[in-house]
Amino acid sequence: MFIKKLDYEKYKGRKYQAEILSDRFLSIEPEGDGFDIRWIMSDAPLRMSINDDMLQDWLDHPVAYGAFEGDRLLGFVEGFLEKWNNRYTIANICVFDSADRRNGVGTKLIETILDEAVRSGARMAVLETQSYNFKAISFYKKNGFQIIGFDRYAYSNRGPEEHNMRIEMGKKLQD
Repeated sequence: MFIKKLDYEKYKGRKYQAEILSDRFLSIEPEGDGFDIRWIMSDAPLRMSINDDMLQDWLDHPVAYGAFEGDRLLGFVEGFLEKWNNRYTIANICVFDSADRRNGVGTKLIETILDEAVRSGARMAVLETQSYNFKAISFYKKNGFQIIGFDRYAYSNRGPEEHNMRIEMGKKLQD
């Protein structure tokens, strides 16, 4: 496996898909003046399909890297520097096939984009995931990220009931 920078024109708008399977979700419920946040085991497996485009127009001067085995793209990561607050947004990281996960592909991708973030001079890196994505949250924590925020209704008015809330995670790159 090797990592290389992706050609923007070649990969912009390229469609990809992946599936997330989880046995638990992060419950975030109001309690007093704060929130009760804890992992809850799901009665049935939580399954979510992702169908999206790489290097979308909303990204501000993005940089993307791909993990390859020969000519086969195993996964990618994309990000950009938010100049107004000097944070590096990791807009997407995805290892397409579950058979390629837990083989170091995601780790190489996150290390590569974090190196890019440091080179950009960013003070921290941030990313978004979902409350049902236990494996992603665990992976990001293993790589030094922590939960820095959440939005119970980012994706729909039924976010808590659907176990689909936005989780924002961050990692300081400078003190």
